[in-house]
Amino acid sequence: MNLASIRIITADVDRLVGFYEMLTGVTADRPAPVFAEIVTAAGTLAIGDQATVALFGEGSAHPADNRSVIIEFMVADVDAEYDRLEGRLDAVVQVPTTMPWGNRSLLVRDPDGNLVNLFAPVTADAIARQER
Repeated sequence: MNLASIRIITADVDRLVGFYEMLTGVTADRPAPVFAEIVTAAGTLAIGDQATVALFGEGSAHPADNRSVIIEFMVADVDAEYDRLEGRLDAVVQVPTTMPWGNRSLLVRDPDGNLVNLFAPVTADAIARQER
């Protein structure tokens, strides 16, 4: 089994796609107006309109209602990303900080309030974990 994607349900696909295109530098694939995918080498972030929820089961997901998942992107240099994004982010939760497990991390919120972590392993142990 392989993880194919993580999907965010939103009330404003264009706004959320614009945020993730700006954040990642990746242009979204848009197979339908109600659906988009940000495809990276490691995985796909899918973005679906709230109208698509009925296809999975009415009421099974709610836009802008996440308080338990962090969307994470590994980057080469967290501080460089912070400099690039400074002034373009509405909500910075934590400026670049080295975490106890050896990753340098920048935490922001997307326009729907989802927590997003841009991180890079910076200690020898953290780098070794990523090389597994």
